[in-house]
Amino acid sequence: MKIDVITAFEEMIDHALSHSIVGRARKAGIIKLATLSPRAFAQDKHKTIDDRPYGGGPGMLMKAEPLYQAINKLRKKTSYVVLTSPRGQTFNQELAKKLAKKRHLIFVCGHYEGIDARIYPEVDLEVSLGNFILTGGELAACTMIDAITRLQKGTFKKEGVTVTESFEENLLEAPQYTRPEVWRGQKVPAVLLNGNHKEIEAWKREQALQLTKQLRPDLLETASLKPKKVTKKKTIRRK
Repeated sequence: MKIDVITAFEEMIDHALSHSIVGRARKAGIIKLATLSPRAFAQDKHKTIDDRPYGGGPGMLMKAEPLYQAINKLRKKTSYVVLTSPRGQTFNQELAKKLAKKRHLIFVCGHYEGIDARIYPEVDLEVSLGNFILTGGELAACTMIDAITRLQKGTFKKEGVTVTESFEENLLEAPQYTRPEVWRGQKVPAVLLNGNHKEIEAWKREQALQLTKQLRPDLLETASLKPKKVTKKKTIRRK
């Protein structure tokens, strides 16, 4: 997957996404990440990309022409342009899955008080992290790129890592434990130690439902409450 980020603060993107799982995915070539500054298309010697809004109001707006030029510099037939915007669709795991299937994503990071409204027709999707305001769209873009990268084949050495995580089927993930078996008087639930995978999966399902009901009851409105059917693999006998 190719991901381009249009931002006036390129170092924020590169530094944040050069570590841990995403950093390894970049090194392995699973995603190709690049940044482009709209300042490269500014039309004055000071490389100005913002100006005062018509009609008054506080703050500065990002100018239309530098953003337009940057988008069209990068856009190809397979490109999908995403604008970080407080008025956009709220980002979630389902949207991450949809974006993870795209061949080329272009993230446009708003900044200051926003962007000239004439740029909106140039984007395919506006996305928000939630009902709060950030200084700019860089952190939002990094968050989405992280979520999307985790879904790319080859990001994790072990397949299926992302299948049982929180928000799959709109349920939170069941509690997990590691060594030691007893820590400060607290024991790992016995069911996780008995080796019975059917009982373990049933326990995890029940715990996921209880946690979701307790912490995120809103998710239960669209959650799948039926347990997944386990499909038995056919055994191929060699002659």
